[in-house]
Amino acid sequence: MILALVSTAVFAANLDQAKRDGLVGERADGYLGLVVTSAPGDVVELVAEINKKRKAEYQRIAAANNLTLEQVQALAGKKAIEKTRAGDWILVNGGWRQK
Repeated sequence: MILALVSTAVFAANLDQAKRDGLVGERADGYLGLVVTSAPGDVVELVAEINKKRKAEYQRIAAANNLTLEQVQALAGKKAIEKTRAGDWILVNGGWRQK
């Protein structure tokens, strides 16, 4: 249990740093995206791992609430973009821009 909490905290710290560094941003579909396609391998792995966990959670929420996965993803993406700090990156209309 403690290991899981430490692991979650490390993910959050690394994600925050990757966002501040302009490597990662939020997408409207509820997932993270690579702002810089040449991001370091550890950042690419971090994004993949977090997106995998997000998808599992979105599927759980969709099943529990009789919604489609796409509906949950859209809502999650909207909320994530709203919560994105000024200066961090978001994917809007197919292009990355700073919020």
